[in-house]
Amino acid sequence: MTDKFINLYDFIDFARANRKYPDNTANNLKSALKIFEKELNAEELKSISMVEDSIGEIFRSLVIANKNKSILSLNTYKARLLKVIKDYRKYGAEPGKIQNWVVKIKKSTPLLIKKDKTDKKNIELSNLIHTPVEKLHKIDISFDCDTVKISIPKDVSAKEVKMIKSVLDSLTARD
Repeated sequence: MTDKFINLYDFIDFARANRKYPDNTANNLKSALKIFEKELNAEELKSISMVEDSIGEIFRSLVIANKNKSILSLNTYKARLLKVIKDYRKYGAEPGKIQNWVVKIKKSTPLLIKKDKTDKKNIELSNLIHTPVEKLHKIDISFDCDTVKISIPKDVSAKEVKMIKSVLDSLTARD
């Protein structure tokens, strides 16, 4: 019995369900299958071995059909396809073997590389600015012709509030 190309899609779902492929990896692998599937003939669709044997020719067809994509991107798709086939051969042909599949945890690349660390050491601030915390209520009032900014201390007394109110009331009394 030959393994059909379409079995690779089911294998990816199976591996995802068993936490062997994270969602994003599974999606990326399926994308690779889809792009290659368009270039396969009827015989290649029936046999994963035939796809492996003809990968060079299939890849050339893929490059010609996808002139708008970079060769780097297409090589990535090829590597993903070959990875799925390899994993399928190892764990998909006999699903019970998936229990023995040890997932390699990739180390994340540090965000701050050595050059950045060097640059960071060389950066100096020209003037340190120490701004004290303002203890003010700032109020902007817009009128038809202009805007008024009022700053009132946070520890304003009741007497001072009354005085401010009376000033504001006097403005409206002129209308």
